Parts: sequence; structure tokens; C-alpha cells
Amino acid sequence: MYLTIKETAEYLSMPEAAVESLVQQNKISTIFDGNQHLINKEQFNTHFEQLEKYKKMVEEYLSEPIPEDWDAKDED
Repeated sequence: MYLTIKETAEYLSMPEAAVESLVQQNKISTIFDGNQHLINKEQFNTHFEQLEKYKKMVEEYLSEPIPEDWDAKDED
């Protein structure tokens, strides 16, 4: 499915100017139909999958219990 720059900005929750900048930098691939740039929505799937993995990793790290404080007493 192809989206316009405006639709892509809404989909990614970004300002349109940021999406246009990424298109100009060739960080987002597009097809130009003569009037506007069209962006394939599927190219963001990998990004969202990696985001989900990162969120799970952070949640696991934060839910890990803090080990008890090991109190070493100096016997000297």
C-alpha cells in the first residue's frame, strides 16, 4: 500500500517536514508519480519490529529484581 507524505507523517507520528527531509536524504524510498512522492508502507515493518524487540528488552531489564546488597564486613 502506498501513502502520500502527509499520510506517512500521520502513520509515523512525525511532522510532514521531517518526512520530506528523510525523503530528500534518500532515507525513505519513494516513487514519484509525476505529481507527488508515494511511499510504500511495508518498508517500515522492520523498523516497527525492531522497536517492539527493544521495548520488550527494556521491559525485561526493568522487571528484573534488584539483587540483595552483599555486605562485606572488614574483619581487620
